Amino acid sequence: MNAELIRIVENIARDKNIEKESIFADLEDAMVSAVRKHFGLPEADIIVNIDRQSGEILAWMDKEPIDIQKLGRIPAQTAKQVMIQKIRADERDSIYTEYVGRRGEIISGSVVRNEGGTVIVSINHRTEGILPKSEQISGQSHRAGERVRVMILEVKEVSSQVKIILSRTHPEFIRRLFEQEVPEISEGIIEIRGLAREAGYRTKVAVASTDEKVDPVGACVGVRGSRIRNIVDELGGEKIDIVRWKDSSHALIMNALMPAKVSEIALCFELGRATVVVDEDQLSLAIGKHGQNVRLAARLTGWDIDILTPDEYNQGVDKLTQCIRSVPGADDSVVDKLIALGVISVFDLDDVGTKPLVAEIALDEQLAEQLVKAAAKAAEKSESESKAEDLLQKESQRTSGEKQDSSI
Repeated sequence: MNAELIRIVENIARDKNIEKESIFADLEDAMVSAVRKHFGLPEADIIVNIDRQSGEILAWMDKEPIDIQKLGRIPAQTAKQVMIQKIRADERDSIYTEYVGRRGEIISGSVVRNEGGTVIVSINHRTEGILPKSEQISGQSHRAGERVRVMILEVKEVSSQVKIILSRTHPEFIRRLFEQEVPEISEGIIEIRGLAREAGYRTKVAVASTDEKVDPVGACVGVRGSRIRNIVDELGGEKIDIVRWKDSSHALIMNALMPAKVSEIALCFELGRATVVVDEDQLSLAIGKHGQNVRLAARLTGWDIDILTPDEYNQGVDKLTQCIRSVPGADDSVVDKLIALGVISVFDLDDVGTKPLVAEIALDEQLAEQLVKAAAKAAEKSESESKAEDLLQKESQRTSGEKQDSSI
């Protein structure tokens, strides 16, 4: 009994997570290659069989038994090289099979090194993953030996290697963190219905509860903010807004723009645009730093969101009203219908076009065409006036600057 061979096969199978049968098959193929190398007979019918229980090796060439152990050093070296290649291929297949099914899963690893901004993470004793610079949270750095949580983003075979691409910036990374920190989410009591993220800065998460007794926002925040604080700490201080999901687009947009208070919302389904009116003191809050709040709210809700003050909204409606009144056969009732359709400016009317006016508010096609043409002219005139005002303002600023320079 060749107990040593059996033990080696079992150790390799355990260490590299490869089926024992695959290793035995690789050994048999490697020995066939060694026999061909030794005898120089590429066409010979060679069979090698290893008993899976005893480890005994039997070999035949053209149905004649041969002694593998007497082939010598060079065939043994050939068998070794073939065996190494096949085990590497098996190990690669094993790693690919194991991790391709785990895409989207959060795992913990240890930072091994940093290669030009790319962080190499040890997932286990035999597998490393790659955390590219683009998948790292802005402002965070990782040093060798540090434990880090990452999400498996992609698994692919490149140049006979398995590359496991990791991420900490993907929106799904946030979803998985919530599943780990909030039991109600992993149990299905609370659902994450929407998620928008700008990694390292801010994330908006819309949640809903399947149990009316469970407050989805409160459950995600935790007692004294304990649950959300764990997630924020993991993300290095990234701000997270948890909002209540609503099936009503009006209510959802209102929640998504929090902490700003919304006065009015006009939805234009034809354009997928929501015009949101906020008081002057809420404008900067609604827009957010560098437009971040409104941008994330738009991604979360799926609506293109325009933020206006009451004055801007009223100016848009006034210009629309004047435009409508200038068309024979149109009156204020048409304006009311357009506003109900979510059209609150000449620009909206120009973008919407004729068909919705006929189909949605039952206007005569000829009248609808005249209205759209009038809106296009008014929009063009408004743009020209706006450009002229900008030029005057810039000229005024330049002149003011020259006066200050001359006085100095």
